[in-house]
Amino acid sequence: ESLHEIQRQVNDLWQNLLYPITRGNETDGMIYATCEMKPSSKIDTDKPQVTGQVLFRQYYSYGRLEAIFYLDGFPLDNNQSSRAIHIHELGDLSNGCDSTGGHYNPFRVNHPRHPGDFGNFLPKDGKIRKYKTNLFATIFGPYSIMGRSVVIHEQEDDMGKGNNKASLENGNAGKRLACCVIGTCNKNLWEEKLPEVTDKKKR
Repeated sequence: ESLHEIQRQVNDLWQNLLYPITRGNETDGMIYATCEMKPSSKIDTDKPQVTGQVLFRQYYSYGRLEAIFYLDGFPLDNNQSSRAIHIHELGDLSNGCDSTGGHYNPFRVNHPRHPGDFGNFLPKDGKIRKYKTNLFATIFGPYSIMGRSVVIHEQEDDMGKGNNKASLENGNAGKRLACCVIGTCNKNLWEEKLPEVTDKKKR
């Protein structure tokens, strides 16, 4: 219990220093974030032009992160491979998605054990509609993903089984198709998108 209290105090300090406007009674302790996905300016025009949102929410301060992946612009061919999605270190889009740095890896471990290694997503009818819970990444504290980026890759993540250095760094996921910077938001987007992704999951 004392460790939880220390964690709460540390999170309070970080939260108040970095994001003082996000804590409010109107969300009952739930904090929301969004990432507005845009195609990378560095990819060829014949590559998928991916748009949409990756949404996050997390209960302050002990809740596990949840995410909605609501993405469009993939080929309509349902025989395509899955696409890797990861959190990258920097929220810098000055050189397209190429300037977002490597995977966010605060604990200096091999892929796929980075906090934002979300795995592979298989588009259907040109779309990804996915709801994931119990994620390892966090909005709060010194390892917050706020201000970092989400990157969608051209290829499938080999989950660290590629027997080479790149596999342990990034899963050999290939070029960066689209990216966005994570920022705080209100709950409206989440409440709008959640019914659609959860309904799809049940079908």
